[in-house]
Amino acid sequence: MKDIMTGMDQALTVYILAVSLLTWILFGLDKWKAIHGKWRIRESTLLGLSLIGGAAGGLAGMYLFRHKIRKMRFRIGVPLMFLVQAALWLYFKSA
Repeated sequence: MKDIMTGMDQALTVYILAVSLLTWILFGLDKWKAIHGKWRIRESTLLGLSLIGGAAGGLAGMYLFRHKIRKMRFRIGVPLMFLVQAALWLYFKSA
């Protein structure tokens, strides 16, 4: 049983890293598009990816690219999602 949990822990960690990387890339791409007047990525896409496990990447993207930091739903929502996801990840890692 412990081997199964270890595999699930690894899968969860890989999933979170992959979604976070994708979210971080899209925050950077959207910032680039904003600067260059291009068609933008929907806010619902950025928030949705943050919600499904990419909050760490979203948070890093917000502050690294200085993007969406004035919008209240991002400034409060993404850090809150990150805290919940970090707590859940720690819970599953310790179980």
